[in-house]
Amino acid sequence: LRPYQKDGLIWLQRLREQDVGGILADDMGLGKTLQTIAHLALEKDKGRLAKPALIVAPTSLVGNWQREIGKFAPALRVTPVSGKLRKERYCEFGDTDVVVTSYPVICRDEAKFLEYEFSTLILDEAQTVKNDKSQAHRVVRGMRSDHRICLSGTPVENHLGELWSISDFLNPGLLGDEVYFTRFFRVPIEKERNGERLATLRELLSPYILRRTKSEVAKDLPPKTELFRPVELRGAQRELYETIRVAAHAEVRKIIKKKGLAASTVPILGALTKLRQVCCDPRLAGFDKKERSAKLAFFEDLLDERLGGGGRVLVFSQFTSMLKIVAERLTAKSIGFVTLTGATEDRPAVVDKFERGDVPVFLISLRAGGTGLTLTSADTVIHYDPWWNPAVQAQATDRAYRIGQKKPVFVHHLYVAGSVEERMLRLQKRKRKMSDAILGDGEVGAALTEEEVEVLFAPLGA
Repeated sequence: LRPYQKDGLIWLQRLREQDVGGILADDMGLGKTLQTIAHLALEKDKGRLAKPALIVAPTSLVGNWQREIGKFAPALRVTPVSGKLRKERYCEFGDTDVVVTSYPVICRDEAKFLEYEFSTLILDEAQTVKNDKSQAHRVVRGMRSDHRICLSGTPVENHLGELWSISDFLNPGLLGDEVYFTRFFRVPIEKERNGERLATLRELLSPYILRRTKSEVAKDLPPKTELFRPVELRGAQRELYETIRVAAHAEVRKIIKKKGLAASTVPILGALTKLRQVCCDPRLAGFDKKERSAKLAFFEDLLDERLGGGGRVLVFSQFTSMLKIVAERLTAKSIGFVTLTGATEDRPAVVDKFERGDVPVFLISLRAGGTGLTLTSADTVIHYDPWWNPAVQAQATDRAYRIGQKKPVFVHHLYVAGSVEERMLRLQKRKRKMSDAILGDGEVGAALTEEEVEVLFAPLGA
């Protein structure tokens, strides 16, 4: 363990001694998994794993936990509970140290999990249960355990209500009930930007959240350079964007007038998605255009430049259909690549193929591959399209920029100038400020307003 990871282990042990829960909120890539495994190994050494620990993770990370425990703490007996044959695993709970399962499985097998008592309940990527009305949150809250730990580099993604939800799971009542928290903290901080309440909230939470950033503790990491690369739409693609924008804007205004902003989220996001698709490639929005997409042409030039210099490239997109179009172009140019989406069955195989150096390009769906992968052979990350939540893209970037990386990393954010994509990047900055305000020293911005919706639908370049 590195010095800061030893500090993390001591902190986890102290939480257990004081019988409170906590969030290990270290920056992505600093070894939250390793610190947790060290904590469990020490618990076993001290004879405190008479009841098994339960780790709940996204489905894609169950195998990773099993491998990492086998690698770093082989003395720990691990029982993975996933897949069609999982029913046979429940009888092993009395003779294991660590049970590893996923959020979908605990929801499907809720009654079975509620039969058992665990020494420690650990939620990996704990922002998964940020909605206290969700089934996953209800299930984990009902589980019996002596101790609770959350792992998340992004415990606040959109608003402070998510932080209350995770905190109340860990230490019920610490921040009051939801009504009290909203009145005393959320409204004053988010709406009124009350610095005094923000300081009080930070002070209340500080004993229960441990966060270290790469710049603080991983000073041996090579530099990371983030580049925002604007692309100009011209000709038919520009006209198409404007035609769709005008019609969508009129429809959205009508819906907001009728239902109000809060009840109009789904149609607003649907309209914005269509505009984002046109920015990526008109074919995504169902338009069979013969001329090349401006962004795809820019991407190909950038990729040629990076590969020509011996680079190894990760390409992220929210749209799997966009990755298919990129794959077609790579195949036509005889560039080797692998792809990871939600439909990929053997994730370790494609990861190993890239990490061995068999191919220079890895196409990754943002949702399927944004967490749980270590891809330090890459030195270039290309975000083909921006996503609403900056934390999700930061997690994806950190597949390459993490401990073990030896080369400088270049991160390219592609966006269409003056479009909904550029305005999304501005919103990202505001969301990043909210996370920094609780975990660092920033100030919280206000919630999305009707005026900001108007800005998102403004004409190109306005």
